[in-house]
Parts: sequence; structure tokens; C-alpha cells
Amino acid sequence: MAEDPIRKILTTYRTWAIVGANPDRSRPAHFVPAFLQQRGYRVIPVNPLHEGTEIFGERCYATLHDVPESEGVEVVDLFRRAHLVPEHVDEAVAVGAKAVWMQSGIVNDDAAATARAAGLDVVMNACPKVEIPYLFGNSFRAPGSAA
Repeated sequence: MAEDPIRKILTTYRTWAIVGANPDRSRPAHFVPAFLQQRGYRVIPVNPLHEGTEIFGERCYATLHDVPESEGVEVVDLFRRAHLVPEHVDEAVAVGAKAVWMQSGIVNDDAAATARAAGLDVVMNACPKVEIPYLFGNSFRAPGSAA
């Protein structure tokens, strides 16, 4: 039986690029990454509308290609409409990400197949803010983070 990609991503990778990150605290593209950051994950915001500003205390980049390689993006978390996902999956492959996570309501089977063919782990239609407490409880911390 293959390893559950949700469990693998959450327990193996620590640095997440949040594509579609939003500074508006009422938006899922803000409170979900903020939850990840509170659990010890590193979140790097990516959104061309907010390039150069700070979200989550981190500099926001226009595209994944603009994130310095030294940041070591492992997971690309997509807060984008399903029809826009393929371009971000191509970027994720190009920058050497290890996984693509499509948020709740986002499914693109072709993009998922592209990511898997490139060796990336893929999650579709799921939210880490839901999955972490469900799988691990509320005290779960990112791999390698301080307790």
C-alpha cells in the first residue's frame, strides 16, 4: 500500500510556498498559511498583486520563479482556481518542489498527473488546517521545528 500523500507531506516537508497568499485575515489564503506558520512550518507568500510586501512576516514574491533557490521551497500550496493550476504545477516542477497541494475545492487531474510524472507528491481538494488536527491532534508541529 502506498503512503498517504497528505501524511507524507505534513510530516516530511517544512517549507511551503503559498501561491495566492492574501494579507486579508478573513481569507482562507491568509488564515490557512497562518495556521501552518503557527505549527512551525515556514510559509513563503507568492502573489503578484502583493509582490514586495510582507505577509506572515515574510517577503511576498510575484511567482515561484522569483523565490530565491536558497529558500528551499518543498511544498507548493495552491489557492488558485482549478483551470489556473497547470501553470503553477509547471513552476513547481521547474523550481524543484517536492509536492503540490491543491486546497479544498481545487481539483485538476491533468496538472496532478504532470506533477506525479515529475516525481512530486500531490494532494487535491484538501486543507492542511483540517488535516493536521484530524491526523495528528492540535499539538502537532512541523518536522524539524521547535517544540
